[in-house]
Amino acid sequence: MFRQGKPVRLWHSNHTLQGAQSLALRPRLLGTSWNTLGLSAPSSYRPLTTETGDGNTGHIEAKRNEGILFLNNVFPLRLQWLLWLTNQGENVMEKRVSNYPAEVLKKALPDSSSVQVTGLVPRFKEGGAFVRFAHDDTTNKEEIEAKVQKYLETHHQRPWWNPLVYVHGQLVRGRPFVEDLLRRPPSFRLKIEFISNTAGETAELSQEKLYSLFRPYGKLQDIESQPSDSKILPKYAYLEFAQVKRAIMARNCLHNFMVPGEAEGAPLARLKISYEERRRANWIKDWLTNHPRITLPILFALAAGLSIVVFDPIRTFFIKMHVTRAFHFTDNRIYQWFARQANDLISLRGRKPQDASLQTIWASRQDNIEQLQKWFMESSDTFIVVQGPRGSGKRELVVEQALKDVSNKLIIDCRPIVDARGDGPTISAAADQVGYRPVFSWMNNISGLIDLAAQGATGMKTGFSETLDAQLAKILANTATALKEIALDGRDKNEKHMSEDAYLEAHPERHPVVVIDNFLHKNQDNAMVYDKIAEWAASLTSSNIAHVIFLTTDVSFSKSLSKALPDRVFRQISLGDCAPDVAKRFVISHLDAQDPSSRERENEKDGAVSTHLTPSQRRTDLAELDSCISALGGRLTDLEFLARRIKAGETPNKAVKEIIEQSASEILKMYLFTSSSNGTDGSKRLWTPQQAWVLIKQLAKADSLAYNALLLSSSFSPATADATLQALEQAELISIVSSNGRPYAIKPGKPVYQSAFRMLTEDKVLASRLDLAILNEQIKAENASIAKTEDELHLLGELPKQPGELLGRVQWLLNKVMVSQGKIEGWEREVAVLKAVLTNDF
Repeated sequence: MFRQGKPVRLWHSNHTLQGAQSLALRPRLLGTSWNTLGLSAPSSYRPLTTETGDGNTGHIEAKRNEGILFLNNVFPLRLQWLLWLTNQGENVMEKRVSNYPAEVLKKALPDSSSVQVTGLVPRFKEGGAFVRFAHDDTTNKEEIEAKVQKYLETHHQRPWWNPLVYVHGQLVRGRPFVEDLLRRPPSFRLKIEFISNTAGETAELSQEKLYSLFRPYGKLQDIESQPSDSKILPKYAYLEFAQVKRAIMARNCLHNFMVPGEAEGAPLARLKISYEERRRANWIKDWLTNHPRITLPILFALAAGLSIVVFDPIRTFFIKMHVTRAFHFTDNRIYQWFARQANDLISLRGRKPQDASLQTIWASRQDNIEQLQKWFMESSDTFIVVQGPRGSGKRELVVEQALKDVSNKLIIDCRPIVDARGDGPTISAAADQVGYRPVFSWMNNISGLIDLAAQGATGMKTGFSETLDAQLAKILANTATALKEIALDGRDKNEKHMSEDAYLEAHPERHPVVVIDNFLHKNQDNAMVYDKIAEWAASLTSSNIAHVIFLTTDVSFSKSLSKALPDRVFRQISLGDCAPDVAKRFVISHLDAQDPSSRERENEKDGAVSTHLTPSQRRTDLAELDSCISALGGRLTDLEFLARRIKAGETPNKAVKEIIEQSASEILKMYLFTSSSNGTDGSKRLWTPQQAWVLIKQLAKADSLAYNALLLSSSFSPATADATLQALEQAELISIVSSNGRPYAIKPGKPVYQSAFRMLTEDKVLASRLDLAILNEQIKAENASIAKTEDELHLLGELPKQPGELLGRVQWLLNKVMVSQGKIEGWEREVAVLKAVLTNDF
């Protein structure tokens, strides 16, 4: 706008000719000159003051027979920033106005020679200028002001920069403060402070007095007096003009003006005027803040709509890239070619041991692989469930074999989703599984706080925070949209006439495949997540968008899936343990895989007799494999563990023994020696160590147990027996065999557990300790039953008369007490024996 302390040239008579010559060369504000007005220019001029007043003091002094006029609309008020662009900006503006005030006075007073302009102070900041003039004793300053105003009103002097506005002038009655503070721009609003000229007294003017003083300078919008209870000194008031230029005029003319008090004897009040930032009429903001029940839901709806418009296409794009693996460089053809060339140059081109040995398993399960591939070619009922115990190779069978040639497949692992703690980590885990980016899981907590605050302010929820259910639904909905776009990407020009549904139904081979792994993992704690996934998968198959495969270890999967598809029959493949001969071939194949001699045999010419022996042929202890596999079972993970230990140099019998011992230690830690209230992961357990030991003892003697017979055991409560057994199945101690949806048998959770159960029961000290705990529980239960029976007998004995009808009831209660007492006495004898074992044995 301007620079502090920069000298601004003024003129004064009786000075050098050099100043007059420079002044004569300056351009005119209105395009006129001294000669055109019939005036002679002063003989000489000199710098008299600056924009910041006399001697940079910030004030302009008027001596005797001198007056000061303030003219507005001399400079453009809204374009002061242009002065900052060049160093000569203020000089140029000064030249444009240098002789204009004298011209105005001469035209306003054509017959007067007693008035002479003695100085000019331009106010670039306020768009005007102070004109100092001198007059003789015969002329009154008020008369000069009146003539100047009359001339300006009749002749309408227009500034050079805007022909639509006029120049106005007023006499300065106070002592103006000509500051150049950048942070105090002109404003509609003025602050008037009343400074008393008498020490110790306060001065204040009423609104009527202020109106009479300031109304001549322009129309007022409001007058705001200081609150009556305010203790701030000096007293003050606020005035608001309709136009900024009117406020500028009032401030420059009345600053430091002395006003007599209104009451008799009141002190004089000196007006100290400053600009105040205008209080804008924010009626829109006030309405919005005063109606939160309307504005908050609208605001949040707009925010949600904006997020959908902006982020949903981005998230759908990233999901498509995740499914098609467009950003996975290992699927790039160039990378694969270089990988093949590198494998041909180095000696590690043989297959991995796992890949080579698994070929034996896949050969035995070729029928399942072909069946899955046939189902993928069908357009309906592609809702497939692959069920099997953990470690049976479900994921490898589906992903690496049945889907090895399918390029568009989405694998969702439920384990990290249900294992996440809290809503935010759960949302992040679900988004990571499908490639949903960007995801702002942390916003869920912030949204909850905002919703809580809004509820406290308005009395109702805004709906800004979304539940976990809604967040998962949004992620799955975007995933469904991406899968549908992938399925429709293959349409050519000849198929554009077909509708999307018709195209999807006609080309099931182009559907992407969704594999949902670890379905119903920890089902008792995360039923909502699995229900949501099942409903989403059902919508994919019913809309012919994708094929869906569930991988689960839970035999009761039909209960959860039937809610989503009650009218469909699931395609099901059950995977069990390997047969003994397949298990033996698997172990031998694992031993022979990646052996140098096997690669040398492959390189030998056809018909040549190989002199190299495989590792399995060089070993003499593999005859033990039959008995070892019989004890270990056909679980794939256990067989692979056995093959690794044998390959490390252990004999089969030693390897199986150590595997059984390790399984026994695992059972002790997970099921028998942990707290009865919490499991190893901190979750609440639904079984007791005594109940687990009952199952272990009975399964050590038999391969399977009758499900209903076990429910009658005294260690299981009839009300909670089913839930207890299901919890033990989820913990993989046992497996429940069902027929037509009805459980009928109980088997060990893993085949190796059968041998581990026998090892645990053969430990005399361990068996005595756990049997003692069971006996103590049974004795406690029988004592409680006897106490209850005795209470009833006591109640019957207090009757005044003993009816004959109660004799049978009394006799039955007495027999019950006798039987319970007999049980307790027998158990007490067994307890004594077990305590002796614990005392004497180690």
